[in-house]
Amino acid sequence: MTPSLPDLEQQREVIAQRIAQLGDLRPGSITSTTGRCGKPDCRCHQPGEPGHGPNFRLTSKVNGKTVSEALSTPAAIQKAEREVEEFRKFQQLTREFLGTSAEICRLRPVEEEAETERKKKRSKRSGKRSRAK
Repeated sequence: MTPSLPDLEQQREVIAQRIAQLGDLRPGSITSTTGRCGKPDCRCHQPGEPGHGPNFRLTSKVNGKTVSEALSTPAAIQKAEREVEEFRKFQQLTREFLGTSAEICRLRPVEEEAETERKKKRSKRSGKRSRAK
């Protein structure tokens, strides 16, 4: 059974309230890297050594460019994880909001404009005179 228009409007309001209750958020993903440094005498170059790391980074797009931010402490990693998770919730709620709103638009009946409203909306002639050349 298709939800009624008032039910959908209520659902959209609930989603908007959930969006408003979100905490700090930011897009991106957290990755870890390991690797070898440029110092040939370092332990990371010895056979069987795993290299340096893991080094955690938050990577995201800013104005079309990929930007990475180093996450140097466990607290910074946890903070970034919370913010990215909130962003994922925001994305999901936004999809729900848009879907619900589209359904409302589909179900809302077309209302004929009153004759006086149509007359008010007609374009009026310009009051300016044209320049003769």
